Amino acid sequence: MILGKKVIVVMPAYNAEKTLRQTYEELPLEYIDEVILVDDASKDSTTAIARELGIRTIIHRENRGYGANQKTCYTEALRHGADIVVMIHPDYQYSPRLATAMASMIAPGHYDVVLCSRILGGEALKGGMPLYKYIANRFLTLFENLALGVKLSEYHTGYRAFSRRVLETLPLNENSDDFVFDNEMLAQTVYFGFKLGEISCPTKYFKDASSINFRRSVKYGFGVLATSAKFILQKWRLRSFLMFSKNGSKLPVEQRMG
Repeated sequence: MILGKKVIVVMPAYNAEKTLRQTYEELPLEYIDEVILVDDASKDSTTAIARELGIRTIIHRENRGYGANQKTCYTEALRHGADIVVMIHPDYQYSPRLATAMASMIAPGHYDVVLCSRILGGEALKGGMPLYKYIANRFLTLFENLALGVKLSEYHTGYRAFSRRVLETLPLNENSDDFVFDNEMLAQTVYFGFKLGEISCPTKYFKDASSINFRRSVKYGFGVLATSAKFILQKWRLRSFLMFSKNGSKLPVEQRMG
């Protein structure tokens, strides 16, 4: 716990057998109350390793997609009484040691959402980020900052922390089951008036780290542009989208478990 707040780390996993153990063992477990992994029908030993490590493991019997995986992650975290949820990919691309730093920014109420930015430290390219991804990241981030009216260093990190209130409030079931889920969630965070913070995070690109290919990156990019367009239309009351509506479908919030 941090300041009396229950901290749960969630890991949306797919074929992470080579990096899961290292990611888990570098988490500051003395401050983390529980770790939950959701395996999206991996074809390797991800589930077996997770159970060997004592991680609470949920299995999707068929591959549902990255966004659907996160929906299950957050639903399970809420069900198990999380006050703060930290989401980290188990591919060891981000430093697990920063999980408590992120949670500590939320625990006292300073922020509702915290992002670990690969851009703030200026080391993304040195860490191996492909040049085309870096350029796309900078362009899309500039576009989104203008569209959403905020100033973030990047919107595309896979390392994030959320307060319980955020996860209970946002209509996350209206979001995509694919990679653009991440971006839709941040647009919703801004639209619903939650406070966003960032910290710098070193990143590592290597053979076993997960990364979407060029074709899916292009699809994601167009999805990001579409999300920003929906945000603008909703804000100007030209169109209405359930993803930005209080009546949109939310995650099922069940009774807290200890």
